[in-house]
Amino acid sequence: MVAALRAGERVAFIARHGKGHRLLPNEVPYVANIYALKSLGVKYIIALSACGSLREDFKPGHICIPNQLVDRTGSIRQRTFFGNGVVAHVGVADPFSPEIARILLDAAKAAKADVHEGGTFVTIEGPRFSTRAESETYRKLGYDIIGMTTSPEAFLAREAEIAYAVFAHVTDYDVWHAEEAAVTAATVMETFKANIRIAQVALVEAVKRVAQINEPLPAHSALLGAIATASDAIPRDAYERVKLLIGKYVPEQV
Repeated sequence: MVAALRAGERVAFIARHGKGHRLLPNEVPYVANIYALKSLGVKYIIALSACGSLREDFKPGHICIPNQLVDRTGSIRQRTFFGNGVVAHVGVADPFSPEIARILLDAAKAAKADVHEGGTFVTIEGPRFSTRAESETYRKLGYDIIGMTTSPEAFLAREAEIAYAVFAHVTDYDVWHAEEAAVTAATVMETFKANIRIAQVALVEAVKRVAQINEPLPAHSALLGAIATASDAIPRDAYERVKLLIGKYVPEQV
């Protein structure tokens, strides 16, 4: 993930799977990653994700800028900052920031990438790839691309009031395509490496464009009206745990 801090200043980078790619998708510390970025003052996140295509026209080597997300991961992942004394219900009807998504689309076009605007990204638990029956089911449900890490990352970013969107790099046809080899880790890495240059160009272009944002985006006030727990009912330890997120809405109890 590449995250912009304040406009025109610095960027931060987190390798989800750790140095040397050591963490399974379900082992990625999603909560810690987003909290760390929030603590740095990050306002925008550009996530990079390798994904499989569930459509004929979304070909390996292409980029998709999804606008919808379906979470098919299991309960093993921590998927919220809240609980244990403080309740918040955050709206995620549109889980990706449309403003950042537009920037990513324009940046990909400027990089001469084959890019698709919009699409539904389904996140599966992993670490295994789909069975053919699962892949066909996702296609019949109308999903467009498939990966293992966008959930709960996007939802946590919304809870942290960070505008989030994804450069989804298509590396394979999952396992549904009769004329293509079934996806393997080797093919994913091979295709991604072959397109790394265009990915780098698009990313640099996107960061420059994000740095020009001067006004708050809707994602930056996602917790407004979302905190259900009365301020005087929030336990001290619970408040301290999420103070970074709710402090501007819930005054600290003395």
